[in-house]
Amino acid sequence: MGIDVAPGRYRCEDGKGGWWVRFTGPGGGEPVGSWPLPPGPTEIEIAPTDFAFETHVSTYWRRIAPPSTPEDGSPAEPRPVADPALRAELDTIVARRRPLVWLAPLTVLGIGVLGSPLLGSLWLIGLGMLAVLVALGTPSVSLDLRRARELERRRDRYLTPQDFDDEGRAMLSRVQAAVDAVRDSEVNREGLLDSVDNAVTLPRQEWEIAQVLARQSKLRAEQEELGGGAMLPEVEAAMAPLRAKLEVSVEAVTRRVEALERYAERVRAADEVLHAQRRLEAIAEKAHEYDELVADTVRDDLALPAIARLTEQSDELVRTLRERLAKAAEAGGELPPPS
Repeated sequence: MGIDVAPGRYRCEDGKGGWWVRFTGPGGGEPVGSWPLPPGPTEIEIAPTDFAFETHVSTYWRRIAPPSTPEDGSPAEPRPVADPALRAELDTIVARRRPLVWLAPLTVLGIGVLGSPLLGSLWLIGLGMLAVLVALGTPSVSLDLRRARELERRRDRYLTPQDFDDEGRAMLSRVQAAVDAVRDSEVNREGLLDSVDNAVTLPRQEWEIAQVLARQSKLRAEQEELGGGAMLPEVEAAMAPLRAKLEVSVEAVTRRVEALERYAERVRAADEVLHAQRRLEAIAEKAHEYDELVADTVRDDLALPAIARLTEQSDELVRTLRERLAKAAEAGGELPPPS
């Protein structure tokens, strides 16, 4: 979670005969799954606390909503954050190993062929069936284990909620809420924010902010440990500049988070106008029926003002949408460039 897939609500258009497994609990030790999936659309909620998610369907899963907030009203637990380059790196390593995993079923089948002259055709049939089972299970299991081992060696390339204190987790939740708002928006999915490459910018912003928050959390814990109990004036004086520098860092990263939230708010505003424009277009498609009704009952000149007003409303919404998109792009440009 947080490295290969983001938590949230997902939907596939046809899950017939497929399956999914959510690995919940500490280390994924409490799997929850469904098989076989019924024909037609299927939805699944992948929680931020899930360890991993595995699936096989004939179509694909599309993220349709961010994670649900807890029912008790408490803030949502932030998801893990990874270096955006980590996923591609792991995919490359796994791809190199993919041809090797087929050696296992071929080896089983080869043993069956060599032993068939001595042990008979039943031996060959039995090992042939075993080779099929190994071929179905070994590649995915082997590649998953390989990915997990490589991930353990790169512990400095991702962060989990345990790497942050309460203040850091609260700030990271704000970051991820803003990232999700932009990524899940209609204007982003339809490419209307083409001046901002959100697929690259947002993961990089999230990762860099998370790194700073993790370091701040670590330093706050160290300050708490050093400042525990009564302190001599000399120790207090030595701690004061350290606290001041940490506060400067907190203020700086807060400004960066606020810039990200401003961007998300502008995107939401653009989404509202886009939805209004879509509704107006739907109304315009029906307008001719009303025009015919008016033409059949009153003079034609009475219908002209209604048509003109509809056209003016459409033009105004288009202008507003363009303005909102421009403001969203401007807010996206306020984000500090990735280091």
